Amino acid sequence: MQAFKHSNVEREMEVYGFESVVKSHCRMCHGGCGVLVYVKDGKVAKIAGDPECPINHGTLCSKGLASAQLAYHPDRLTYPVKRIGPKGSGRWERISWDEALDAIAEKILDYKDKYGAESIVFGYGTGRENEAAIYRITNLLGSPNVLTAGHFCYGPRISTSIITMGTNPIIEYEGFPQCIMMWGNNVTISNPDCYKGEPFSVALDAGAKLIVVDPRLTKPAARADIWLQLRPGTDPALAYGMLNVIVNEELYDKTFVENHVFGWEPFVKRVNEYPLDKVEEITWVPKAKIREAARLFATSKPAAIQWGVAIEQQINCADNDRLLMFLMGLTGNIDAEGGQVLYKTPPIVNVGQFGAHAMLPVEQAQKRLGGDQFRLASRFAIITPKVVWDAILEEKPYPVKMLFFISSNPVMTRANAKEVYRALEKVEFMAVSDFFLTPTAELADIVLPAATWLEMDYIGDFWKRHGYILPRRKVVQIGECLSDHEMLNRLGKKIGQEQFWWDNFEGALDFILQPMGITWKDFKQMDYLRGPVKHYKYKESGFSTPTRKFELYSTILEKMGYDPLPQHREVPESPVSAPELYKEYPYILITGARQPGFFHSENRQVPWLRGLHKDPIVQIHPDAATKEDIKEGDWVIIESPRGKVRQRAQLFAGMDPRIVAAQHAWWFPENKDPGHGWDKSNINILTDNAYDGCDPAFGATNIRTLLCKIYPEKKGERS
Repeated sequence: MQAFKHSNVEREMEVYGFESVVKSHCRMCHGGCGVLVYVKDGKVAKIAGDPECPINHGTLCSKGLASAQLAYHPDRLTYPVKRIGPKGSGRWERISWDEALDAIAEKILDYKDKYGAESIVFGYGTGRENEAAIYRITNLLGSPNVLTAGHFCYGPRISTSIITMGTNPIIEYEGFPQCIMMWGNNVTISNPDCYKGEPFSVALDAGAKLIVVDPRLTKPAARADIWLQLRPGTDPALAYGMLNVIVNEELYDKTFVENHVFGWEPFVKRVNEYPLDKVEEITWVPKAKIREAARLFATSKPAAIQWGVAIEQQINCADNDRLLMFLMGLTGNIDAEGGQVLYKTPPIVNVGQFGAHAMLPVEQAQKRLGGDQFRLASRFAIITPKVVWDAILEEKPYPVKMLFFISSNPVMTRANAKEVYRALEKVEFMAVSDFFLTPTAELADIVLPAATWLEMDYIGDFWKRHGYILPRRKVVQIGECLSDHEMLNRLGKKIGQEQFWWDNFEGALDFILQPMGITWKDFKQMDYLRGPVKHYKYKESGFSTPTRKFELYSTILEKMGYDPLPQHREVPESPVSAPELYKEYPYILITGARQPGFFHSENRQVPWLRGLHKDPIVQIHPDAATKEDIKEGDWVIIESPRGKVRQRAQLFAGMDPRIVAAQHAWWFPENKDPGHGWDKSNINILTDNAYDGCDPAFGATNIRTLLCKIYPEKKGERS
């Protein structure tokens, strides 16, 4: 008998008659997982994990496995269309690519001439690795306004790590950390930026201790040695509680502090403002558990923090990130083997250079919407969404006349969805590039058919900080779909940027790789490239900060007029900050826990993935359900001061009875009316985007924690 061989490509091709197999890299989420794409009759017939990929080692999630169902979906947009009826009428007409791009280019040049380049806002969501090309065309145009998820996702982590230690620290799972603290993240379901669930699970199987910080009993929390079940939104107080133990019990790395830290004395003074009695009262976490977790994390060598986006979608966004970095640094785990390493990428043109940020004139950068208020975000060319909606609805401080959203569905994914919808209804011209006619695309003037990852060549993980780049190889062409990169390459040449773009986007890939002396054709013959790995680099050259130290006390934030040290702020709506409101809305609503198969607003039309989640789910503690006369499976109304939506009840004892947990980004593509049910279960109908509730430095919208009431949906009542 032939010996078993894992992922036996030759045998699969022989038995099933596949014509070819293409090695590539998935991009159904933040991605980067190596895949083997099997082709039969000229179509993608099967997708499997690539055992030789250093990122995922042959594992693959449901999204990656279902990619072909997305690519060949019968509702997919496969040619450009323009709207021929009123906004939201669902009346479209097929046009050619030249007609579409000529019309978009004409609008860009016209608005730039009449209102200035700042009146044109480009935007992207997350998931298609198009950010460098979008910033490039926008900066070259002269607009300082790119609307991204970066105000509350990844952008804060990058920005705060740069001002604290020079770059973003990444867990070195291959070095087998002895203790992992998972904070605001569930890497077994989502793939946050540089991480995958597989190496995390391998590290646990190898014996790593696990601390989980989460209001809900997730699967990792159930497996944890210590579960810190905090009150939502109190992360900075909890972090300070742990730091209080580490400092006062002298569990910190004294050599690191003496030689490589800036601001120790004021930091210790701030730490002592958070004694454990106070922290317990704020967070609901018993002080004995805080002390136990702090000791475990500080005394395990090496140790690491698996962090994620949940801590960034709060008023404490930037300070949350910085405090977790302090825990990494003061315990001696920064740039340590098996700790959190400051990786180097291969020597290529990096994302910032390709994005042409240096080409944006200073006088135009000074016009960035919200730049005076959210100064740290503006330093990194990031804006908060509300400034754009206000500029459309109120034309202040100047009018925004045109939007171009690429891989973005803000009607579903941005706070205060009703305001978002009003702004998109009013804006004079909007173009969208996407796979389907989403609720956002239905309000556009022109919609372009975007290519999936199966339909493009690209340098995968070009933007990440884990040190790898990987070739994503085109497998098939579907309809007239184009990659966002190729589309922008063509558009750039139509708006006077000819000298900065290429005959086709392969020229851009050659440009990115040029410092290494290779071309795209060379790179696509390789499996991957990785930058040099070296630990404790700061011992030789210091950290890349103004003081060359690990900055507890941020000299950059001080110059910007912010508190140089982190602090805990109550979220805008909580039993503490809004006690009167709490009487009317007596539950703490948390939103946005990740669901297997979905990627924010995407994939609800993909059969295998929708089969995992038929309806939007709100988790309610059994005691609360009894109190509100709600039964398992009931449709429930969730209401906040801004509106109400319906989701189906799931009784869940793994959280405090005072907390309700709702899913996000739900729309219903099976509803063929142009709205696709955008306002039925969209939790962002309930969230707020008021400026005073945003992170003061970064403008992160506080969408994770608010107050609500719940009650059964009565017969005949619909949200």
